[in-house]
Amino acid sequence: MTLTLTEMAVEVLTTADGRAKTALSHQHAAAWFASRKSGHPIPVGTANPPLRPARPEKPELLDPRDVPRRRPGSVQGRMAILHAVAHIELNAVDLHWDIIARFGHIPMPIGFYDDWVKSADEESKHFNLVCDRLEAMGSHYGALPAHAGMWRAAEDTAEDLFGRLAVVPMVLEARGLDVTPGMIKVFQNAKQQDVVDALSVIYAEEVGHVAYGSKWFHFLCGRHEKDPKDMFHDLVRTYFHGALKPPFNEEKRAEAGLPPDFYWPLADETPPAHVRS
Repeated sequence: MTLTLTEMAVEVLTTADGRAKTALSHQHAAAWFASRKSGHPIPVGTANPPLRPARPEKPELLDPRDVPRRRPGSVQGRMAILHAVAHIELNAVDLHWDIIARFGHIPMPIGFYDDWVKSADEESKHFNLVCDRLEAMGSHYGALPAHAGMWRAAEDTAEDLFGRLAVVPMVLEARGLDVTPGMIKVFQNAKQQDVVDALSVIYAEEVGHVAYGSKWFHFLCGRHEKDPKDMFHDLVRTYFHGALKPPFNEEKRAEAGLPPDFYWPLADETPPAHVRS
């Protein structure tokens, strides 16, 4: 029996092992796009995804305050950075399949599903790229503890597609655009070109994921006659815990459809003059 797209999403969400999860993600993405190309797309359907995705026994998940600090000057520190990135990417795989599974009952253009399947497929590639580099350094995903709060935004927005789009791609993934150039610099300084190459792929493709969030957020605001900027501010204040932290990568955020007057009013610093004017 052919699975619907939302049923495929649930299969990914309920697979615990990271490599197996991402292999299934690639398989389902390929099937979706093949069906689209044939002119007979797989039905979206509806599903009942778990509140939390399946996870491997390791890494141990800790309160963010208890995760050891990463010092990039050492090999161990750089492995810790990569481990944290792998954890983020695995959560991103689930976040993109979860938005499909959880909100399949809301009528959306088929392009919405194209975008999130593509994002999930790319996040699966990112997870494996980082895991490959970790293993080349003599470590592996699961070797270190990880952040337990990564799924909180998904749980908080489980019944609000507006909120999910605002907080996950437009806040959390946009944060990746801010911090990834610094991580790339760490590995450039350490002359680990293989890691630089992997992070550069991730950095380039994450712009698109933030852009998908902005595009579909604006689409929903238009459908419901809401002001996107005011709606974004209200939703982030409702669902995101704490202020946004500069410095912001304004160039890449703009490329992704996020102008400064969306995020600077939510920051814990005074906006610069070019935003206030």
